[in-house]
Amino acid sequence: MRPRTDGPSDELLLQRYQGGDPSAFGELLARHRRPVYNFILRYLGDKNQAEDLLQEVFLRIVQGAGDFKGESKFTTWLYTIARNLCIDTARKMVFRRHASLDGPTSSSEDGDGPSLMERIPNQSAAVDREAIGRELRPHLAQAVEALVHEQREVFVMREYMSLPFKEIADIVGVPENTVKSRMRYALEKLRESLAEYEDYAKALR
Repeated sequence: MRPRTDGPSDELLLQRYQGGDPSAFGELLARHRRPVYNFILRYLGDKNQAEDLLQEVFLRIVQGAGDFKGESKFTTWLYTIARNLCIDTARKMVFRRHASLDGPTSSSEDGDGPSLMERIPNQSAAVDREAIGRELRPHLAQAVEALVHEQREVFVMREYMSLPFKEIADIVGVPENTVKSRMRYALEKLRESLAEYEDYAKALR
């Protein structure tokens, strides 16, 4: 789910916070708290860890606000911090991921689009589609879980956070074409894993 984009830009709000306006930080927190939490949760699969790391992410934003020079987007900086904390935490954890997979997704270049479930052709009544969604969700969770790390994190940032490929490349620290390649392989793997659910697999494109 994308944060609200109306009102002042993130970068302007951070400038205001740097200038001594605490309400500007409150607006940044309101915009990004839920998306960052969801990102961490889907990365680690642990609610307690997600809550702890969410606080740590914004603590680091506060501590580093004075050093932000606007050379990148605020969200790039924000998700780089979140990703690095997730990687550090994952190295220390022994866990099994349980992804939440009902968030908005996209495979379009601008990052906007319907969820994967919403892309399934409307061939049955709404109640039937809801039942199908409940049945498929755990299978998709297992399929995402089975992706290699590099593909999974790109899939999460692209499909769940609606980040453009270029920004994901900046966050991950690899060329944009590499990110697109990882996304393509992730989708191919998911299509294979969900082949028995033909309509759902077709939505992964």
